[in-house]
Amino acid sequence: MKIVLSSLLIAFTFLLPLPARAAEAEKPSDAILLTIFLKHDQGKNLAEIQQIQREQGFFKTFPPTGTKIVTWHVVMGIGQVVTLEVPAAKLREVNVALEKTAWKAFRTEYYPTYDLYPVIKDQLANAEKTER
Repeated sequence: MKIVLSSLLIAFTFLLPLPARAAEAEKPSDAILLTIFLKHDQGKNLAEIQQIQREQGFFKTFPPTGTKIVTWHVVMGIGQVVTLEVPAAKLREVNVALEKTAWKAFRTEYYPTYDLYPVIKDQLANAEKTER
């Protein structure tokens, strides 16, 4: 029994990190982050917006294949804010998907984005070291 548990522990130690490594290897080197504001039209209630999304095939089309959802939040008073990881070659597909399926339900805005947290995290850690 002890040998079986040891073998399982070793297997999990080495095999569990593999999907993460595979995902890193699959990430295109030209990928960008794109933050999209799907602004609510306050002239429509939620049921009307969702009906438009269904009629236009929003969730069948968005996000396009080959892109990855990083975050999808509701910002009260504004709407939905989606951040996608997008290979540069897929940028047009994201735009067209939204033009075809989101415009009647939402007003859209797009912002190229990058993750500043690793830099801030280092700065915070360094600030703590210098204060001591």
